[in-house]
Amino acid sequence: MDDCKALIEKALDSYLPPEDRYPHIIFRAMRYSVLNGGKRLRPILVLTACQSVGGDISLAIPLACAVEFVHSFSLIHDDLPALDDDDFRRGKPASHKVFGEAVAILAGDALLSLAFETIARTKGVPADAVLEVCRRIAAASGAEGMVTGQVVDIESEGKKIPPETLEFMHTHKTGALIEASVVCGGLIGGANQEQLCSLSHYGKKFGLAFQITDDILDIEGDEAKTGKPVGSDLRKQKSTYPALFGLEASREMAKRAVDEAIESISGFGPEADLLRVLAHLVVDRST
Repeated sequence: MDDCKALIEKALDSYLPPEDRYPHIIFRAMRYSVLNGGKRLRPILVLTACQSVGGDISLAIPLACAVEFVHSFSLIHDDLPALDDDDFRRGKPASHKVFGEAVAILAGDALLSLAFETIARTKGVPADAVLEVCRRIAAASGAEGMVTGQVVDIESEGKKIPPETLEFMHTHKTGALIEASVVCGGLIGGANQEQLCSLSHYGKKFGLAFQITDDILDIEGDEAKTGKPVGSDLRKQKSTYPALFGLEASREMAKRAVDEAIESISGFGPEADLLRVLAHLVVDRST
């Protein structure tokens, strides 16, 4: 994981425009939002999925950076006053608190565009695979994925929603990009259809476990470790797994999702061991 993260950090810096370009503020805002820490979970999943099917992870570096750009775009916009209205991200002031709302919005827009420009730089992979990667990442970041999930999140505030609506919201807002990261990493690695189906199921269950754990951490996490205020979901009357099912049941649901994620790649060899480790770390994390 450390090796993967080191590769990703170096590549992110190289793909981002330098701060000395004019107008400086937009490029500073982009770099601030991407390079201000973070677990790099989604790009690590890209590289690990590529490796799990016997692929060359160096070919997946552009995609790994692209999904982090998409993720950073979503965080910038989520933190805006019109959406989640959060002042801090990763323990630092949110982008709109540093650069103003207008520049923050434009920095998010620019990062989303940069993501697809970066995917297009992929070399050594069949063109039809790169095209399918673009399609899946676009779907996960748009109206078929996180945008729809965000809309349902907004509409669900202050309401008691049924479990199926909660699952729909989280599988789109959070899970869609996680699943796409795993599947597209497999595509870059040359996965066959059976492997892609297994990776898709893994990504869905991984994303569910991740979101449930995120909801739990909002209640009992350490603000110094999470980098954002604890209890914000409760204050905003957000629909979460603990709010609907309680903490203990939510923990069990997260563990069950992890077990199902690992079972879905039972046919993979030791090349997929890091995928298995990552799934376990989802429910054991503190950030």
